[in-house]
Amino acid sequence: MLRSNPRTAAALLPLSLAIAITLTSRPEAQAYPPRPAAPADVVERGKALYSVHCALCHGADARGNAGPSLLRSELVLKDQKGELIADVLQKGRPERGMPAFAQLTPVNATDIAAYVHSFPVGSRDPARMRPPTIVVGDSSSGAGVFAKKCGSCHSATGDLKGFGGRFTDPRQMQQWWLMPTAGGSSPGGGPALKPVTVTVTLPAGQKVEGRLRRIDDFLVSIYLPDGRERTITRNGATPKVELHDPLQPHRDLLPTYADKEIHDVTAYLVTLK
Repeated sequence: MLRSNPRTAAALLPLSLAIAITLTSRPEAQAYPPRPAAPADVVERGKALYSVHCALCHGADARGNAGPSLLRSELVLKDQKGELIADVLQKGRPERGMPAFAQLTPVNATDIAAYVHSFPVGSRDPARMRPPTIVVGDSSSGAGVFAKKCGSCHSATGDLKGFGGRFTDPRQMQQWWLMPTAGGSSPGGGPALKPVTVTVTLPAGQKVEGRLRRIDDFLVSIYLPDGRERTITRNGATPKVELHDPLQPHRDLLPTYADKEIHDVTAYLVTLK
C-alpha cells in the first residue's frame, strides 16, 4: 500500500494551493501568527517612546544595533500586549548591559509593544535600514556636552586618551560610552571594568561583602573574596542590601540625553585618536 507524501501531493496541485499546503504543514509557520493591528495612535505613541528609550541599542527598525534584534526575540514574539516587555523595561537586564526604565508605566510598555509588533516577522530577516555612518553630529558641541555630563569622571587627555582610535565601528564606540559592558574589557586591551559589588547587613549587624552574582526579591547571591559563593534569603527589606554599581552614573545619564547630544558626543569622541 502506498503512503501519501504531502510534498508529492502538493506538487500535483496548482502552484498557489501547493504553496499554501506546504507552508501550513510546517509547525513554525503557525508558531507566531500575525497579531491584529493596533490603533494607529497607539503605534505612534509607541514609536515615540521606542525612539527615545530603545532605538539606540535595538535599532530604529528593531533588528538590533549594539543590542539584540527584537524581531527575533522569543520573549517579544510571545508577548501579546506588553505584559512580558513591561517587566524587562522596568527591571532592565543589568547582566546584559540593559538599564532599567522604571519611569515607564505598563501603558507605556503596551504602546512600545504595539510599535514593535507592527513590524512583520518571518523566517528571513529583511535588510537593515542602516545609514552609511552614524558620525553625523557636531564635534564642537559634543565637546561641550562631554565636559558638562562626563567631565567629572572622565578626561579626554586621561582615561579616554586615544579613545576614538580603539574602535573600527563608530556604532560600537557609541554604545561603549553610553553604557559600557559591566565586567568586560575595554576595546584596545584597556583595563577591565569594575564589577557590581554588594554589601549585605544581617540582622545581627554582621556585614557580608563581595561581587554580585544574582539578586531578586527573594535572595541575593554573592561571590566572596575567597571565591566561595554565598546565597542569602531576603524578606522584604531584611537584610539590608546595598548595591555598588560602577556604571550607575551611566545608567542615570542614559535617559537624559537628547538624540542630538548623543550624536554630538560621538562625533567628538571620534576625534580622540
